[in-house]
Amino acid sequence: MPDRFPQEAVLRDGRRVMIRPFAEHDTESLFSFFQRLPTDIRRFAWDNIEDRSLIETWGGNIDYSRVLPLVAVNGHHNKIVADATMHCRDRGPLRLVGRVKWLLDPEYRGQGLGITLVNNFISIARDYGLRHLSCMPIADLEEDAIQTLTDLGFEKYSIPDYGADPDGRAYDMVKLVLKL
Repeated sequence: MPDRFPQEAVLRDGRRVMIRPFAEHDTESLFSFFQRLPTDIRRFAWDNIEDRSLIETWGGNIDYSRVLPLVAVNGHHNKIVADATMHCRDRGPLRLVGRVKWLLDPEYRGQGLGITLVNNFISIARDYGLRHLSCMPIADLEEDAIQTLTDLGFEKYSIPDYGADPDGRAYDMVKLVLKL
């Protein structure tokens, strides 16, 4: 896996980003990236990304075989503009399934960065011998992610009222699965 990174990606608008695995020295930059995200994005993150100690724990406990975290870095400003992860299990009935999630700086959405990150995970998942990739976005709030994944061949399964916001309001979720 490390031999494929870093890799440069040219976005639709011509900007260039460097994609590479998150490393311990990226902890502060990743935390800053999360803090730059709008509140309505942060509040729906899978983890409490407003907790600096959590990000520091991630940086200090990297195990690329369990969680492969990729970051996209704007070369001109050397700041993280996207965070994406592929989670794998080493045992159990889902050990051949990878789960992906990502957050993009709003200024980088619609530029092909999400597709590039997911395509990297598809390729890596095949190298790992995984049989499926999955993702579970919120139906009403992440239509762009759902469209990106269906365009890449993921099958879509809607689950009404499956998720909830921090205030307890129910949201429909979409389980997306790609057979590799």
